[in-house]
Amino acid sequence: MSSLRELCSGLPLRPLPPNRGRDSRMPHAPVRTPHLTPEDEKVALRNALRYLPPDLHSTLAPEFANELREFGHIYMYRFCPQINMRAYPISEYPSRTKAGAAIMHMIMNNLDPHVAQFPQELVTYGGNGQVFSNWAQFWLAMYYLSEMTEEQTLVMCSGHPQGLFPSPPNAPRLVITNGMVIPNYSSRDEYEKMFAMGVTMYGQMTAGSYCYIGPQGIVHGTVLTVLNAGRRYLGLDDLSGKVFVTSGLGGMSGAQAKAAAIIGCVGVIAEVDEGALKKRHQQGWLMQITNSLDQCVAQIRAARQRKTTLSLGYHGNVVDLWERLVQENEQTGELLVDLGSDQTSCHNPFSGGYYPAQLTFEAANQMMHTDPTRFRKLVQDSLRRQVKAIDKLSEKGMFFWDYGNAFLLEAKRAGADVEKAGGGKMEFKFPSYVQHIMGDIFSLGFGPFRWVCTSADPADLAATDAIATLVLEDIIIDGTSNSVKQQYFDNIRWIRQAAQHNMVVGSQARILYSDQRGRMAIAVAINQAVAAGKLKAPVVISRDHHDVSGTDSPYRETSNIDDGSAFCADMAVQNFVGDSFRGATWVALHNGGGVGWGEVINGGFGLLLDGTPGAEERAKMMLNWDVSNGVARRCWSGSRKAYETICRTMKAHSALRVTLPHSVEDEGILDKALRK
Repeated sequence: MSSLRELCSGLPLRPLPPNRGRDSRMPHAPVRTPHLTPEDEKVALRNALRYLPPDLHSTLAPEFANELREFGHIYMYRFCPQINMRAYPISEYPSRTKAGAAIMHMIMNNLDPHVAQFPQELVTYGGNGQVFSNWAQFWLAMYYLSEMTEEQTLVMCSGHPQGLFPSPPNAPRLVITNGMVIPNYSSRDEYEKMFAMGVTMYGQMTAGSYCYIGPQGIVHGTVLTVLNAGRRYLGLDDLSGKVFVTSGLGGMSGAQAKAAAIIGCVGVIAEVDEGALKKRHQQGWLMQITNSLDQCVAQIRAARQRKTTLSLGYHGNVVDLWERLVQENEQTGELLVDLGSDQTSCHNPFSGGYYPAQLTFEAANQMMHTDPTRFRKLVQDSLRRQVKAIDKLSEKGMFFWDYGNAFLLEAKRAGADVEKAGGGKMEFKFPSYVQHIMGDIFSLGFGPFRWVCTSADPADLAATDAIATLVLEDIIIDGTSNSVKQQYFDNIRWIRQAAQHNMVVGSQARILYSDQRGRMAIAVAINQAVAAGKLKAPVVISRDHHDVSGTDSPYRETSNIDDGSAFCADMAVQNFVGDSFRGATWVALHNGGGVGWGEVINGGFGLLLDGTPGAEERAKMMLNWDVSNGVARRCWSGSRKAYETICRTMKAHSALRVTLPHSVEDEGILDKALRK
């Protein structure tokens, strides 16, 4: 078993570690089908071997070639470290800087088998959200982070540690880019080829930026989404006895069951992978499991009638579940579902992100590799069936929304009837959850702010929970608008419930949705607690890239931007650049994330609160920009709530001056002008 010191000493080459191959006890990523030419294969092999000295090439070349042909990628399983992979206390990492140790803490959390979806393939979540492209990159990154000084920055290019470069102490210690491909070549087919060749990588959102905190993040987002869906669609704050049907229990979607339990509704989640289902049940996130549709329907009926809280995992395909609910409605007249969505990894539908109803899980995993053309056809047939069933239930009163996983986009590409009559190319008959539910929350400046206690001590997390709760309560007392106050109340409730529901998987982390005022106040209070010795170690603050200003995604985060700029990515790029010189400890910019390769650009950050006055100033400066950048963009696009939010922010910060739009009050002027 390796030690952390050994892990930070560079690639183990003399002697080479034994090649243990894949661990059969772990879940593994589906086999990739990059369709490389013989010359491409040679390039891929050459690219992998450049991490290693020439005298080892004759040993490793056949091994890497076999991985490429058998799995579609060179993961370098031989170099998978023999260590208990987890987020160790920051004090245990050999490092010249606190920032370097904190980043290593975050990286190892992303690869913790309790956190990561496919640990040996370095996939954190989403089916293909890589932390690194291969294990050589992991070893090099850990070595560089341990050696880095306060006058160096580590540059990461799509998983590849390019090296340490001189930089001033106030510069980021780490800069990450993932998948920055020339737009004309940012297609799925090109991605599969370039990933197999080892030259680019899909980092999802927080996988490749080392900021994932386990499914807790999406639990909170799902809690807020379903709560606000109940308010909008059902006119209810209390969802007892209401049924929410969805699918997916993987790295991100696994949160849905726990969210249903916290809300107090009846959550029914279909999952084809028995391993994922059992993992959530063992974690206590699923109350019950069944592979029988008869039993599933009976349990739904009983929970609805008694208004009991239930999170039920159906081991089977969600298409079969939707069609059975249609059948029940047609036979009995009873609508057994009130709210519906989908959280399969539809951004990656033909490589394990979506499983067709016509095949078993095992048969699908085989066919996607052996007969990808037929597999693609079955996936699209299945998508059309799913939409048809959802249509029928929606006509009877169920409210369905797209959860930003590219479900409706892929259904449209499959030929399903999902287009909105008279709508544009971004509009579907069912809304994106951003359009109807979370868009106004983003415009208020609220988004998924989070922190990680690098001591790895639950007592520190409990202390930060108390700090955050007190900060939000003080803001409410100090006064704010009713719409903002409601969000604060929701988040105070969340913090209290999160502790009760054992949300921590992996690092001692917490998430809550907060606006600029709340984020800055919480960051300052936590930094002061570190300085006063009330916390045992520094705290890292970050956010999901799925936020107010971090992401340009026309089918998700910016789907309610309707001035024609939804396909522009200035906001995310400006966010990344602006965070870098305003104090972020590290910054990341990604192609892809959530809705898929080529569909989105997103940026993220990490900032170390080490108790120093400099950390407090950096937090104030950076968080001010990180939120206002996105609110200003939403204001310019026409959001009234964003307009009001940015005006309030300008009053509070005299140095902030934002260009405000003038609205066209008489639309007839446009028609008249265009008739000429």
